[in-house]
Amino acid sequence: MSIIASVEELNALYGGVSEASVAKVTKTLTAEYRLMIEASPFCALATVGPEGLDCSPRGDDDCVVRIADDRTVLIPDWRGNNRVDSLANIVRDPRVALMFLIPGSNTTMRINGTAVLSVDPGLTESFEVDGKHPRSVIVVTIGEVYFQCARAVMRAQLWNPDRFLDPASLPTPGTLLKAAKADFDRDTYDREWPERAAKTMW
Repeated sequence: MSIIASVEELNALYGGVSEASVAKVTKTLTAEYRLMIEASPFCALATVGPEGLDCSPRGDDDCVVRIADDRTVLIPDWRGNNRVDSLANIVRDPRVALMFLIPGSNTTMRINGTAVLSVDPGLTESFEVDGKHPRSVIVVTIGEVYFQCARAVMRAQLWNPDRFLDPASLPTPGTLLKAAKADFDRDTYDREWPERAAKTMW
């Protein structure tokens, strides 16, 4: 196996970047970047901590983040599995990266920056849905923001309904859990999961 062992070797292999690849990076949200992010109900949140890296999905009924100003976005931490891997990383290492997906668009948006975890009551309560609010809010300070080349999403045909898989052709969550823990009650988990999820979205 031939391994690239230096940045110099990497640059020699790939060559220089185009003007557009550099010009698209800004330190704050432009009006156009704001429109793109406001159209996204889903993003992946990448964090880093002493144990390594983590990447978790974040989604909401509308825009996945609230834009506070041109350098700050807010992510409510809605109900999950309570592993808090991403949150534990943030309180120990503030570096974060976000990738936003926009249904129907091949263009993705990216933010790199730093974050803190706020439990300010006024902030958490401002995200209230059906009488419930997140226990914390991730406050992200933008270091750089830019759009991502559409080729990856185009190659994947991510939004092509003809390529959508039938969920029944895939292992259920209960099956996945049983594969990790042989005595896990797969059938009960799969039977109860839809109702449990519906009651704990927020």
